[in-house]
Amino acid sequence: MPSANDTKHEEAVDASWEATRGAVSGAIKWGIGTALLGGVGYMVSPLYRGLTIQFKVYLQMSGMVLGSMLEADHRLRQYEARMRVQRRLAREQAYWQSFEREFGKDEDE
Repeated sequence: MPSANDTKHEEAVDASWEATRGAVSGAIKWGIGTALLGGVGYMVSPLYRGLTIQFKVYLQMSGMVLGSMLEADHRLRQYEARMRVQRRLAREQAYWQSFEREFGKDEDE
């Protein structure tokens, strides 16, 4: 018989994987966006062209890290909402099953 800790551990592992997938997709999306902005900055701005390569890499990485944090947080909040709905449905189903055991099923069914 699985304990409550096993269920919580599985949910924590699933939540961490969901956040990881969000972080990777956010880093990719925002990395592409910051790369495009860097390309536009290189074409248009003499100030951006004058920056060192290290600082340009820093700017690129900053965008990717920001995107990964935002997307991981967003995916984690979606996962938590989905888990709350699933738990509520399971609780309601268990309540109605106990109700039907105690009082019997409706005769109309």
